[in-house]
Amino acid sequence: MATYTRAEAAERSGVTVDELSQLVEIGILRPGAEDRFSAGDVRRVGVVQSLLDAGIPRDLLARTIRDGALSLAFMDDPSYSNFAALSSETFQALSARTGIPLPLLMVVREAIGSAQPRPEDRVREDEMKIVPFIEFELTHGFRPIVIERFLRVAGESLRRVAEAEADAWASEVMAPLFAAGLSMAEIGDASSKLATPIGELGEKALMAAYHAHEMHAWTANIVDGIENRLAQAGLHSRLERPPAMCFLDITGYTRLTQERGDAAAADLAGTLARLVERTSVRHGGRPIKWLGDGVMFFFKDPGPGVVAALDMVDGVIGAGLPPAHVGLHAGPVIFQEGDYYGQTVNVASRIAEYARPGEVLVSQEVVDAASGAEVEFREIGPIELKGVAGALRLHAAQRPA
Repeated sequence: MATYTRAEAAERSGVTVDELSQLVEIGILRPGAEDRFSAGDVRRVGVVQSLLDAGIPRDLLARTIRDGALSLAFMDDPSYSNFAALSSETFQALSARTGIPLPLLMVVREAIGSAQPRPEDRVREDEMKIVPFIEFELTHGFRPIVIERFLRVAGESLRRVAEAEADAWASEVMAPLFAAGLSMAEIGDASSKLATPIGELGEKALMAAYHAHEMHAWTANIVDGIENRLAQAGLHSRLERPPAMCFLDITGYTRLTQERGDAAAADLAGTLARLVERTSVRHGGRPIKWLGDGVMFFFKDPGPGVVAALDMVDGVIGAGLPPAHVGLHAGPVIFQEGDYYGQTVNVASRIAEYARPGEVLVSQEVVDAASGAEVEFREIGPIELKGVAGALRLHAAQRPA
């Protein structure tokens, strides 16, 4: 197992030798033979800095560690090896060495949840592992803006995964151990028995889910590519169906969650999330983002999108939630950084605002593209919507009589 001199440990921790020596003097760090420090010691320095930044006095930390009320020994566990140390290279030097534009290189730290670095800041070792990927894509003609979008979307998605993982660990492992009145040493021993296997199995599960999503996304690219090629050769005529954007809002959802409290609000949000996720995916769509009282969806085909909207309205009522109102509009959209933009999105949102509780309203463009869907439409007339130029022909969707 690698060990470090005092100077090396300080450099990898991002502190001065004097600052590291102070931690030794007050008993927070205990170097080994020949004044050597372990990787766990380097990680401990990082945790101590976070505790100090949180406002916990240094002397209090030292006293509770000496008294045995607090221990940072768990940082020696292999499951914490993902806590990266600093490399010796700055962002500016790395940019000069690799040819990667400095602004793109600094996006790496932002994408993994930290504040934007300065050019003279040192790159972390985990950030270094992302650099070859960026180099390869740049070499093969990928535009920096496309690489940046990928980094930001991946970072945001993985942030949510990591926070859900940490929340589950806190509630299902740490809380019961603390409630049992165990000492810090006992808690460390008990939790370490779970940390490594859960980490390894969780990583495998995460990669399996990622590859499954890859299969869906790549298959869609393959189908689109083949259809385009056949269309160019005059061998196949693609049925022009513009995608549809859908907004579902829950009437009085915010007020209801305020009245019932945080725990009930979380239960309601979980119920709604499961309902809309399953229903939209079953009809070829997917939820894009949550918007306060509702959800925005993308449907490649407007017809199934209308059917999904009707199913969701019924499902919301069946789940005991306040009634939902939905708006759909079809047309071109812009996909960027995991989100959809453009006039189609704006119009769909305005239609949803106009819909009454329990109602699914759609534009004429949706009606025109929804042939074959098992739905009926009742025109409610040209309607002028806030923020939309001109009157729109809106239709109320319903199931066949």
